[in-house]
Amino acid sequence: MTAYPNLSARQGPPREHVWTGVFPAITTQMHRDGSLDLDATARHAEALIASGIAGVIFLGSLGENQMLSGEEKRLVMAEMVKAVRGRIPVLAGIAETSTAEASRCVSDLGRVGVDGVMLLPAMVYRTPDPHETLEHFRTVATGTDLPIMIYNNPIAYGNDITPEMFAQLAEIDNFVALKESSGNTRRITDLHNTVGDRFAIFTGVDDLALESAVLGIDGWVAGTGIAFPEHNQRLWDWMRAGEWNKAVELYRWFTPLLHLDVHVKFVQYIKLCVQECGLGKEWTRAPRLPLSGAEREAVLRVIHEGIATAPALH
Repeated sequence: MTAYPNLSARQGPPREHVWTGVFPAITTQMHRDGSLDLDATARHAEALIASGIAGVIFLGSLGENQMLSGEEKRLVMAEMVKAVRGRIPVLAGIAETSTAEASRCVSDLGRVGVDGVMLLPAMVYRTPDPHETLEHFRTVATGTDLPIMIYNNPIAYGNDITPEMFAQLAEIDNFVALKESSGNTRRITDLHNTVGDRFAIFTGVDDLALESAVLGIDGWVAGTGIAFPEHNQRLWDWMRAGEWNKAVELYRWFTPLLHLDVHVKFVQYIKLCVQECGLGKEWTRAPRLPLSGAEREAVLRVIHEGIATAPALH
């Protein structure tokens, strides 16, 4: 299949994107025994909505998607759709081990009322063949009318969706956004040069948010910022307004906390951060275990320093 034609040379006004702004990836709150705490998850979502977010993503990597059963995923999304009450778009992460399961999950969650999905490559299956990756996304997309954000995170999931591959996916209308988490900010410019304004471009790497914003993005799938929602939203607003001096100053305070998002234990780190900020609990589901010893103390020092020095917002 040929690449989307003449994307970099498209004329006319910028494309109006379905999704823009801060779409935080929220944690799935749990009790200490690993059971779901839907009330706590809804309370956290409420705090994020109050900060001014533009949308919210449940059941992403930070939401421990793969630790939940299909029934639990349907329950979480049904209850969170009710809790959000249509005030902002509600997206669900789709992270299944096969194309068939991903398609089934999209269909199931569409029936409970989600506004869209964030689609990952097939989990566990690491392929060097771009054709297989593209077919996974095409097959899932053609089975639904829901708008889709494609999640590219080759560091974590072993499948890289290059700008050239995004160009091939551009012909499918319900691919409306992409989350770029390669950790390579060159990709932002490469995407603009290859696919123009075809997709809303979101960054998914917290400690590259400002660098990505300089290069031109439409949104941010925030991680650590769910513990500091007002500061996170203010940083985004200043970046969008071109208030770079203010944004850089806030970003320098924020960066040690944002580094928590790029560690292999980012779920435990960010849930601990959420707990220390009074917005939830740290409990995760096995095989993830609570932090302990020197590692826990080191993470707590970063969190507590961030809380103690959080700048006043004016």
